Amino acid sequence: MAFIGAVIAVIAGIVHYFGFIFLLRLALGLFYGILALLFAFLTVILIYARSRYAILSLFALSTSAYAAYQSYVWSEPMHIGFITAIYVAAAVFGAWWLMEPETSIAERLRSAESLEKSQNFRAAARKYEKKENYEKAAECYIKAGMLESAAWCYEKAGKYEKSAELYMKLAESRNEEYYWKEAYEFWKKSGNNEKAAECLERLAVHENWYWEDVAKLWESAGKNERAENAWKNALKYYLKEAEEEGVFWEDVAKIYEKLGDAEKARRAMTKYAEYCEKEAEKNGAWWKHVAEAYQKLGMEEKAREANEKYEEYQKRVRRKS
Repeated sequence: MAFIGAVIAVIAGIVHYFGFIFLLRLALGLFYGILALLFAFLTVILIYARSRYAILSLFALSTSAYAAYQSYVWSEPMHIGFITAIYVAAAVFGAWWLMEPETSIAERLRSAESLEKSQNFRAAARKYEKKENYEKAAECYIKAGMLESAAWCYEKAGKYEKSAELYMKLAESRNEEYYWKEAYEFWKKSGNNEKAAECLERLAVHENWYWEDVAKLWESAGKNERAENAWKNALKYYLKEAEEEGVFWEDVAKIYEKLGDAEKARRAMTKYAEYCEKEAEKNGAWWKHVAEAYQKLGMEEKAREANEKYEEYQKRVRRKS
């Protein structure tokens, strides 16, 4: 507020002592002077790059520099007005152009319905999209062969199952894993866990850490055989990870338990407890996990000892803080 007040005070002072015309000349001179410097910099870059837009930039440089000069000498103030009108018109045209990029002037002047009838589906889709008629936009994008744009429009329209179907087509035709992930997410949003599981399963073949999520989806869809197969694949992944990083033995134990192999589940949980004990020697916070692991194993005495060590660790932390 203080800054705004100071600016108003300066403006009022200039008008009082030098008049409104002087203030106008000063404002125009500063504006066009800065603009001329920017266009001079841009022109040099464009000439160096041998761009065809260098001529346009040179025109802007010459007009802005001339307007800055006229603001100083004030011999032809109408010329400044003409140049300002040109700049305003250029700004309005630029904003209008950016509203519908990659669309010709003829296409801009026609309605979406007219463009669709003439089978100019790409331009029609952009028009429908601008009007927020996303379903019609998606239909036209499909006819134009722009499936990703169509999927995005169906998403905006809340038609998640149609987005998912298009991403499945893209995944099949382009053989890209990313689209399976997109299809899975939209099937899940639509509430179709079976289809979501199918798509995530295709992704899990390449990215094995998704097998557990696949198994849970098959379970929620009531497909127990496929869920069991997914759990077995998840087990293979976690066994490999557990050999490299012991913290995953807990996941291995849970999956063995899920598959009904109590003995292997116990052995895996024992390995997890041993891993946690080693970590607890370096960081006392791990005694909590040691206690939980031994509790699951039914080893009450060891669980109690681990809990005591965890409580001692918490006391030390509190004393330090």
